[in-house]
Amino acid sequence: MSKQPKVRTKKFFNSNLTTTISISLVLFLVGLITVLSLLANQMTSYVKENISFTIVLDDKINGEEISNIQDLLSTAPYVRSTEFISREEAIKELAAELGEDPEDFLGYNPLSASVEVKVRADYANSKSMILIENEIRNYSGVKEIIYQKNVIDMVNSNIQKVSIFLFAVAVLMLFISIGLINNTIRLQIYSKRFTINTMKLVGATSWFIRKPFVGRFLWNGIVASVLAALALGGLIYYVQNYHLTMLNLWNEEILMVTGIAIFILGILISVFSSLSAVGRYLRYKTNDLYYI
Repeated sequence: MSKQPKVRTKKFFNSNLTTTISISLVLFLVGLITVLSLLANQMTSYVKENISFTIVLDDKINGEEISNIQDLLSTAPYVRSTEFISREEAIKELAAELGEDPEDFLGYNPLSASVEVKVRADYANSKSMILIENEIRNYSGVKEIIYQKNVIDMVNSNIQKVSIFLFAVAVLMLFISIGLINNTIRLQIYSKRFTINTMKLVGATSWFIRKPFVGRFLWNGIVASVLAALALGGLIYYVQNYHLTMLNLWNEEILMVTGIAIFILGILISVFSSLSAVGRYLRYKTNDLYYI
C-alpha cells in the first residue's frame, strides 16, 4: 500500500514533464519564427540603407560650393551618410581596378569629383529617389546624378515577397502551435474525464472542477515558456558568437519582444485549452464518457 502514493507521484511527475516539454518545444518553434520575422525587418533596413547614389560634380566646382552641397546633404532627412571622392581619389580607384593608370595614355584625368550618398531605409524606393534626384539637381555645381533604378525596384520587390512569406509562415505556425498545445492538454485531461464526472455528480461547481486543472496547466505553460525562451536565447547566443553574421542577433529589443510573446502565448493557450477541455467533459453524461 505504501508504494501507491509513490507510483501516483511518479506518474503525475512524468505526465507533467511530458506536457511541459511538449509545450516548450512548440513555443520554441514559435519563438524561432518570431525572431526570424523580426530579423527580416532588421535585414530589410540593412539592405535598404546600403543602397546609394552618386552625385557627379561639375569640373569647375570650387571648394565653397562643395562645402555647401555637403552641408545641405548633412541636414537632408533622407541622407544616412555621405562620402566625398575627389578627382584624384577617383582616378586612383579606377587605376587599381584596371591595373593601369588611364592618365598615362589619355594625358589627362577623365573623371569628375563626386559625392557618394547612402539613403535612409524609408527613402530607398523609386518614388522617393525621383523626388530626391529632382531636389539635388537644383544644387549649384551638380552635373549628374547616378543610381540604379532597376536594382532599387528589385530589392524592394524581393523584400516584399520575403515579408509576405514570413508573415504567412508565422500565422501558420501560430495556428499549428495552438492546435498542438491544445491537443496535448486535451490528452492529459482526457485521462481524468471520469474524475471530472464524479466531481460533477457529487455537486462540485464548474469553477471548482476547473480550478485545479487550470492551475496545473498554467504552471506548465509558465515553465514551458521559460524553457523555450532559454533554449532560444542559447541558440541565438551560439549563432551570434560562433558564426559570422552581418546582423545583430543578440538584440535586446528582439529578445524582449520574442520572450514576451512566448510567455504570453504559453500562458494563454494553456489556460484556455484547459478550460475548454474540462468544459467539454463537464457536458458529457456518465455513459457517454465510455465512447469518446
